[in-house]
Amino acid sequence: MDNSPSSPSRSTQDASETLRSPGAHRLSRPKVGHIQYLNCMPLYWGLARTGSLLDFDLTKASPDALNDLLVRGDLDIGPISLVEYLRNADDLVALPDIAVGCDGPVMSCVIVSQLPLEQLDGARVALGSASRTSVRLAQLLLAERYGLAPDYYTCPPDLSLMMQEAEAAVLIGDAALRANLHDAPRLGLRVHDLGQMWKEWTGLPFVFAVWAARREYLEREPEIVRQVHEAFLSSRNLSLEEVGKVAEQAARWEQLEVSVLERYFTTLDFSLGQAQLEGIAEFARRTGATTGYPEDVRVELLS
Repeated sequence: MDNSPSSPSRSTQDASETLRSPGAHRLSRPKVGHIQYLNCMPLYWGLARTGSLLDFDLTKASPDALNDLLVRGDLDIGPISLVEYLRNADDLVALPDIAVGCDGPVMSCVIVSQLPLEQLDGARVALGSASRTSVRLAQLLLAERYGLAPDYYTCPPDLSLMMQEAEAAVLIGDAALRANLHDAPRLGLRVHDLGQMWKEWTGLPFVFAVWAARREYLEREPEIVRQVHEAFLSSRNLSLEEVGKVAEQAARWEQLEVSVLERYFTTLDFSLGQAQLEGIAEFARRTGATTGYPEDVRVELLS
């Protein structure tokens, strides 16, 4: 997987200075969302380094909460789960070359199972995910790739409790990362990486979340949207250039080693190009009829 996204047209410093230009401050700061998971740390770490973060009215929340805030118009720009973007594509414009996805393993979106996958037909599967996209992907893979119809239910993402009531569990984010690397091996459980399963099945990358602006906000403040986009690209690129420092800082607050976090940050795919758009189109084709959007839904990118 290519973890060296193309450089933005301005430098990190330029992006930060542009956001502070007088024209950008005629109105209130843009309301921007931030996912409180490790997978988004490389997209925000550079913003703090450059000072661009001070130019945002930032809201930190879970993926589900941010989805709802952006759709309702309580955020101007932010990350949104792929499923929710596709459901609301008429009201949103995606920012190019920035996303959270993978082109193979993702490490933090997994099915943890006490049984081989082929034995999960009719079995209880706990959904401990706060991401509608990851849940839909897990259900799609189990149904269409393996021909299974488990008994799903939703619960908090506590692996030990989930395994007391279910034969398998879907986990995402930091809870999935810890389960994948520590808890599942300790408990003798099988771990199945959703990104790897999708890649083996379709040959395509998978996108879990995109960054989007509300169409009405873009029409009102096109320059601010472009400046925020530029700041995020610069932040992402700086973070990947200094990924060791990002991992060291994250490890201070997480029960994960620096080497593990560095591998995780470089396993993730933060780009949104043609290959990723093809992966989105394939997911929409396979899920649209049962998930609430047209099978040929179009992803409109900021131009």
